[in-house]
Amino acid sequence: MSRDPRFVAVHRGGLLDAARHRLLAKWAADCAEHVLPLFTAGHPADDRPRRAIEAARAWSRGKATVGEARAAAVAAHAAARGASDAAACEAARAAGHAAGVAHMADHELGAAAYAIKAVRSASPAPAARLAGERECRWQRKRLPAAVRQLVLSDQEQRNTKLWSVFT
Repeated sequence: MSRDPRFVAVHRGGLLDAARHRLLAKWAADCAEHVLPLFTAGHPADDRPRRAIEAARAWSRGKATVGEARAAAVAAHAAARGASDAAACEAARAAGHAAGVAHMADHELGAAAYAIKAVRSASPAPAARLAGERECRWQRKRLPAAVRQLVLSDQEQRNTKLWSVFT
């Protein structure tokens, strides 16, 4: 399956301009930061997911390189593998995907989906789905207008692949 050209940077032959790419990274960082306490509660000394979110934000402002953001993403995913519970793991993965947006813009949906999964994992079974729906609504309210339709259509297209968390 080829990558969606809407998420490939213009300088690589795609349709995504730098301004919208940076907005995607900022929004992904917002999604990951919202659930970061689910990681830090059990791992207060591990700052790798927080640093990944900071790297995503720094890249979105032009203050970090793609390589720096990518290294932070890899570190956050390593933190996820060592997490003590599912919610912490998913929250760290959300942070890793947020930083990964600098390298591949379509990681924006990974940050959002893993954040929803983190909230679901942290909730008792009967309330998990509702908690995920609330998280999805929270995320959508924060979508910048310039990328709103792009993200919503991406959610629709890749929802099944991403555990149907966007419905």
